[in-house]
Amino acid sequence: MIESPLHCSLSTPEKTAELARDIAGALGPGDCLLLEGPIGAGKTHFARHLIQSLQDQPEDVPSPTFTLVQTYDVQAGELWHADLYRLSALDEVEELGLIAAFDDAITLVEWPDRLEELAPAHALHLTFDLDPEDEDARRLTLRWSDEKWQPLMERIIP
Repeated sequence: MIESPLHCSLSTPEKTAELARDIAGALGPGDCLLLEGPIGAGKTHFARHLIQSLQDQPEDVPSPTFTLVQTYDVQAGELWHADLYRLSALDEVEELGLIAAFDDAITLVEWPDRLEELAPAHALHLTFDLDPEDEDARRLTLRWSDEKWQPLMERIIP
């Protein structure tokens, strides 16, 4: 059994993309990934590859920094990709409709600290950090409390 938190290294951007594709295959409606880390740590890169791997015909996946939310129809249903960086109040999160999406869609949320108490308890937290030794590498910490994530962790992490 793999314990939460789990720490791993992603040595290249392609390793980050590969992990995104691996996790994507296990997602379904109601699943939420909370993507944390500083600007440039790889959150959007991860999200882009996850979303494209779920599309019948991979299309451009822009960062939702300015639109706040991008939605996609994927094989498993609806997927919401939110970037909450520019939000300053909790009521702005509620206005986006994101809270309802937590129940019915796959949701990827960048800057989830803006959710405060609205963050779903069942979410998988992925914290990306820059590696000071290697500009292409990232350090990743995965945290979860819902046991539903355990089989995925055992499958993707050797």
